[in-house]
Amino acid sequence: MRRTRHRTTRTALTAVAALTLVLSASLVTSAAAAPKASDGRAAPASGTAAAQDAAALAALTWSDEFNGAAGSAPNGANWNFETGAGGWGNNELQNYTNSRNNSALDGNGNLVITARQEGSGYTSARLTTKGKVQPQYGRLEARIKIPRGQGIWPAFWMLGGQFPGTPWPNSGEIDIMENIGREPNRVHGTLHGPGYSGANPITGSYQHPQNWSFADDFHTFAIDWSPNSITWLVDGNAYQTFTPANTGSNPWVFNQPFFFILNVAVGGNWPGYPDGTTQFPQQMVVDYVRVYDSTGGGGSRTGTVRASNGICLDVAGAATANGTPIQLANCNGNTAQQWTVGTDGTVRALGKCLDVSGGGTAAGTAVQLWDCNGTGAQQWASTSGTLALRNPQSGRCLQPVGRVQTDGTRTEIANCDGSTVQRWTLP
Repeated sequence: MRRTRHRTTRTALTAVAALTLVLSASLVTSAAAAPKASDGRAAPASGTAAAQDAAALAALTWSDEFNGAAGSAPNGANWNFETGAGGWGNNELQNYTNSRNNSALDGNGNLVITARQEGSGYTSARLTTKGKVQPQYGRLEARIKIPRGQGIWPAFWMLGGQFPGTPWPNSGEIDIMENIGREPNRVHGTLHGPGYSGANPITGSYQHPQNWSFADDFHTFAIDWSPNSITWLVDGNAYQTFTPANTGSNPWVFNQPFFFILNVAVGGNWPGYPDGTTQFPQQMVVDYVRVYDSTGGGGSRTGTVRASNGICLDVAGAATANGTPIQLANCNGNTAQQWTVGTDGTVRALGKCLDVSGGGTAAGTAVQLWDCNGTGAQQWASTSGTLALRNPQSGRCLQPVGRVQTDGTRTEIANCDGSTVQRWTLP
């Protein structure tokens, strides 16, 4: 798990093996249509307004807004559960579970991770996007109301996408936000890598400007991440930047995809342990997690969408009727092969949208042309690592039927596997 000052080295016990996906700066997912409530944040510190403006202009490339029925599980297309006890390398006390008692949507657009006292022990939850959402660069942020209390240790952090094949700390770790209960008005931002890990990371902290507890309200914790530079922000206030100059002679391992982790630990070498003042249950409430384009702007682009063999994505017969199949065809420059990739997550041709038939989520569901209607069936996210075109609602990727890349082959959604037949070059 994460590590910072006054901690011993820790190795995460489990990770879900899957494809390495890298979010591109080109498409936005379905849940990202509208911002949520204001943070009630303080005015940004001098020099941070430009960073906020840049994020506002950048295209939203992925988000989980945690919309769903109260008591339901977080979206399995985005999140894995890591479970178990054993101290997690830091002598922690909790047993992580996949139970709705420890992680569930609240029906008001939030994910709630709950640490509970269960007899003489504790339970909690640890969620990761390993193999499902692994961004590289951009504004990465979450709006969170953290828990409180001695021995409580909430975090929003990341591990290198090659973990555990590349072991920690060589895989890299980016701690976007950590708090330990005995420091209610302070959060930490940290890097761990080869030669700077465990009790000797590259780290800094941010003090609440009014010295209030961060557990009193929601706050937005973010990094602005670009090649060879990471800047940490709280409520839009940039408080530190690290570059390869900070690692000295040690490698900078942060120019690669990373996956998100959200968890609440109980006890451990760094935060210490619950005492008579600690009340349970304790909850970390997550309003959203979002990834923004690192380049700003992010306007729509129009042109051909090409398969890995160069053949074009095409509206069959150039027809505009709802339900017209989407197919592969030899590139010919006609309007049936002109696609507009929008910042709203749609891919459009002939005034209509690329659509998963019937809003289906099963592998093998046909892809068609349909009136644009703002549903999840018409949302697509490009991943620059695999070049897959993924429908977040289903968690599946666009490919030709039968995996055959020839003229006239229809298209469908299928399990994302990183293969060449799921590679698409966008305009």
